[in-house]
Amino acid sequence: MMIVGGLSQDYRAAQLHFHWGSSSSPGSEHTVNAQRFPGEIHVVHYSMEYESINDAKNQPGGLAVLAAFIQEGPELNPTYEQLLSHLREVEEEGKSIEIPGFDIHGLLPQRLDRYYRYNGSLTTPPCYQSVNWTLFNQTVSLSQEQLAVLENTVHSEHDHILQLNFREPQRLNGRHVLTSFKSPIGGRRGPGAAPDPAVVSPAPGDSTSHRSGQGAEGSGAHALSTGDMLAVIFGVLFGVTAVAFLVYVRKTRSRNQRLGSENKSVIYKAATTDENLA
Repeated sequence: MMIVGGLSQDYRAAQLHFHWGSSSSPGSEHTVNAQRFPGEIHVVHYSMEYESINDAKNQPGGLAVLAAFIQEGPELNPTYEQLLSHLREVEEEGKSIEIPGFDIHGLLPQRLDRYYRYNGSLTTPPCYQSVNWTLFNQTVSLSQEQLAVLENTVHSEHDHILQLNFREPQRLNGRHVLTSFKSPIGGRRGPGAAPDPAVVSPAPGDSTSHRSGQGAEGSGAHALSTGDMLAVIFGVLFGVTAVAFLVYVRKTRSRNQRLGSENKSVIYKAATTDENLA
């Protein structure tokens, strides 16, 4: 599995992993409008300019991660079941199992053309700042039972259930999140779409401010963005102010001209002594 095109380099898939929460707390590493999802999948790739992921992981742009939110749905996900059905066989660290091959593209959303993208870091130590992140807008649905298996099967040290294995969102540090789609205001979203975010807060050490809009699945014309609306409002206010100023200038000139003509017809006459006495 490779990423070819769309980035400055081509990348080869090396591994995939999951982040999750618990039955009472979501566990995705990214957030949208401060909303966290039950889980998140990461498919990690390394640049084909390097021999291995170890050679690439600390190089600028050396890694590329495809990420997608996992949420609860009404039906069992057959592709994920090919992994989750074997999870109990590797519930302790150090265990491994070989499973039959399958098309891992099914682990990602169907729509790969709607995504957020930013330059960030690994979310696990040493958190190298070397990752081109691509986070898909469409989510992946697992049944309630499948989510329970993901959240309650794997054990960490001291035989504790491994849960909440995500990194908290980090500061923006002036970075931008780009999107491949525009966002209407109050528009309708298609099924499985993440909420239209004003900000995506990536967990990897450098969340970012948002650029461009995020969008709904609808096919109609895009609504005005907030920036466009503000530009229109300020334009109207500027026009009204300019007209009012011109009207004021014309009135002032007319008044001055009228006063000027009246003053020209008045001749100053000093009062006489008799007038002063009166």
